[in-house]
Amino acid sequence: MRERVKEIISESIQVKEELLKTEVSRILEIAQVVVEAIKKGGKLIVFGNGGSASDAQHIAAELVGRFKKDRPALAAVALTTNTSVITALANDFGYDIVFARQIEALAKKGDVALGISTSGKAKNVNLALKQAKKMGLKTIALSGGNGGEIVKVADYSLIVPSSVTARIQEAHITIGHIICELIEEASFS
Repeated sequence: MRERVKEIISESIQVKEELLKTEVSRILEIAQVVVEAIKKGGKLIVFGNGGSASDAQHIAAELVGRFKKDRPALAAVALTTNTSVITALANDFGYDIVFARQIEALAKKGDVALGISTSGKAKNVNLALKQAKKMGLKTIALSGGNGGEIVKVADYSLIVPSSVTARIQEAHITIGHIICELIEEASFS
């Protein structure tokens, strides 16, 4: 078991080292898109399924609460938290539209939509990004593997160089933390 633990940690480190080599500029670009939106009165809208739903909530919480600095709240919302809305939409319209319908209701031009899917194949994330684009929002996709469909829709995308869901999720929250820190520094330096 000790060797397996070492292998898992090494795999996680390797994925992050690859991000360090290839995706620093992309992370900066994504952070800047969100910084500009928030400075102009927009908000970050984040969504995903399963572990990606947890990441969406985590990122929104870091911005609304605080990341490292005591400062005023930053506008962010996770579309994964209102179970009454999610279950009503899933029941009445189907699960594929649970995020797109919330984008339609809650988003405005000037906001940024961030969809998270480890495979990039989540139809509800894809449809939400399409709805956001239709409404004039900037769109960001965090994915893994080959990127899937969501990276074809989004204005900005980052594909974690792994096909292992756990390693992708670990990288997604690392990217989320980096983005939160950069937003906080740019907004309250």
